[in-house]
Amino acid sequence: MEFFDTLKQIKTEQEAIKTLVDLTKITPKIQDALDIAIKYHDGQKRKSGEAYVIHPICVSCIVAFYGGDEAMICSALLHDVVEDTLCDIEFIKNEFGQDVAVLVDALTKIVEIKEELNPNHSSKKLITTALSFRKMLVAAIKDPRALVIKISDRLHNMLTLEPLTHEKKIRISEETLVVYAPIAHRLGVSSIKNELEDRSFYYIFPQEYEKIQEYIKENKQPLSLKLNDFTEKLTNMLLKNGLSGSDFRIESRVKRPYSIYLKMQRKGVSIDEVLDLLAVRIIVKEPLDCYKVLGVVHLDFKPIVSRFKDYIALPKENGYQTIHTTIFDESSIYEVQIRTFDMHKSAQYGIAAHWKYKTGGIAPSLEWLNNLQYQDNTIEEFYELAKNDLYQEDIVVFSPAGDTYTLPVGAVALDFAYAIHSELGDNAKEAYINNAKASLLQTLKSGDIVRIISDAQSMPKSTWIDAVKTSRAKSHLRIQRQNQIREVEKKSAVNILATIFSKDRKIFERYISLKGLDVSIHRATKDIGFLQELKNKIKQSFNSQSNFFAKIKMNMLKIKEIELENFVIWTNRNVNEVLFDYCCHPKYGDEILAIISGQKAIVHHKLCEKLRDEIEMGVPMVFVQWAKKMKTAFKIIVALEDKKGSLAHFLTTLANNNCNVMGISYMGYKSQFLTHCEILFETDMKDVKSFRDFLMRKYKMIEFSSLKDAYQN
Repeated sequence: MEFFDTLKQIKTEQEAIKTLVDLTKITPKIQDALDIAIKYHDGQKRKSGEAYVIHPICVSCIVAFYGGDEAMICSALLHDVVEDTLCDIEFIKNEFGQDVAVLVDALTKIVEIKEELNPNHSSKKLITTALSFRKMLVAAIKDPRALVIKISDRLHNMLTLEPLTHEKKIRISEETLVVYAPIAHRLGVSSIKNELEDRSFYYIFPQEYEKIQEYIKENKQPLSLKLNDFTEKLTNMLLKNGLSGSDFRIESRVKRPYSIYLKMQRKGVSIDEVLDLLAVRIIVKEPLDCYKVLGVVHLDFKPIVSRFKDYIALPKENGYQTIHTTIFDESSIYEVQIRTFDMHKSAQYGIAAHWKYKTGGIAPSLEWLNNLQYQDNTIEEFYELAKNDLYQEDIVVFSPAGDTYTLPVGAVALDFAYAIHSELGDNAKEAYINNAKASLLQTLKSGDIVRIISDAQSMPKSTWIDAVKTSRAKSHLRIQRQNQIREVEKKSAVNILATIFSKDRKIFERYISLKGLDVSIHRATKDIGFLQELKNKIKQSFNSQSNFFAKIKMNMLKIKEIELENFVIWTNRNVNEVLFDYCCHPKYGDEILAIISGQKAIVHHKLCEKLRDEIEMGVPMVFVQWAKKMKTAFKIIVALEDKKGSLAHFLTTLANNNCNVMGISYMGYKSQFLTHCEILFETDMKDVKSFRDFLMRKYKMIEFSSLKDAYQN
């Protein structure tokens, strides 16, 4: 967009102020905010060496361009003063009122964090980012204007990213791509979304970006000729069918670099093989005209039926309304979009269109903001769940009553149940999709009519957490999983104590109840120090009551550490072998428990149903943990660009994440631009899933699988 290019060229405070003056009326309050921003940022410089105040002024220019009100423009000017200067929120409130103060506070990053928020020693940067993000979202639920200012802030940062280090450019661009571009999309502001995506793409994959741009540049003339020819055909057809030249406008374009790149990645093809590079947009006056134009287009050209989407009848959650169709014209394929002028404004400006143009179009639904409140998760989990929810394409499904629900692509029937109500998800028993009985884990597609049958006795399996797509469902299943594990741990702790003392478990159940240990007893299954301390207290307690336990020799109660294969066991029994029962197949890093049979420890996953039954029967148990730094082997198949350095770059990524490569082989499949490689590596990282997800986002991964489960020899 020309306006964005203008902003990028601004180098002085005076140029920035002039741009703001050209965009909006400078009210006394806006002038005061401008003066305070200049005063408090005085002497501060950006990495480029330019005066820092240029940044907040440019952010206010973007907000003004999108029709922001006085409070939004003031907040944009002041959004960094609390964070970066001695100015505080109380001062902002006194000078500009509650409205501006709330917006500025929502946009102020959290700098200091409490130690208890970081129990796993995650990076402070991640914690502060996640806390700041949640703070902004919570504020945005009450006032979504904060999000418009935030994406404007991020847009100007992306426009001026060049002076930063390579590592910072990559980090900021990745965050922009998976968090802020999706927020712009959810708000319906496609012009900002597209700019954020393309600029992030440029920094994350510069070679791929340049290759696409080079192709478009080299083929500019033939592509332009095709578009001009097709546009002329459309114009003549519409005029012939009763529309006048003033009734419609046709826009044509080559698709954006990031959009083209996604098509290449999804289909595993080169840019030469992307069929629908070209798009036209027909803009008309009335909604009824959209369908008239659609009829003309489909009668004169051959449509690809599977690509047809009517977002006028079924608007997207962000308020987007357009008819999409893809057609053949001679040897070329074109995407055709049909919308009204009001729909066009809403598509470009989203939620801001209602301020800028006072349009009566459909306002974006902000239900997704409410769905991002995962109060029962850790802050790191919240940030990951929020990113997962934001970075998704959508489908629309129906309830039997005709109510529409927007879900991410790949969502299953259980996601739909949780979208309706958490209680329905928790008690879901079975699903009917288009009147046919289906699994709760069956993938849904747009247009499906879904009915959920519930039963108070039903409970979805927590192991389904990887099958569901929405963070709402994942969050509920995770809580359910934690509750189930906690219950299993409590009962297992009793069995471990009964095994150590060789006595009836009921003795220890009474002791735990008497001493009020119900809340903490689960720790005895995973904290050996806690188990040792508890064992000693129990022994002392019984010794003081009778001589029953006094007769037990001290060495009989002494817990010793036994290391066997990939496990460490603490027990006062003789254990010389570790086995698996092949009922639950625990993998390294899974939460485990062990029962004892003779001198053999049999390891199970904590959620194993067979183990649960044995625990209820009071089976003897021992304390078990995985041996530290156990390495697990994996096989991956990745499609890499067939160019010098691409494999080396991928191997560097593995090495930087503590992966030891054991073997590399090229596979049979090879196209002009892609080579498929099979790579074997081993690692001791615990969170392999997050690493896999990272690779999936960054590369075209065909397979990522474990070569050795814990129960294999």
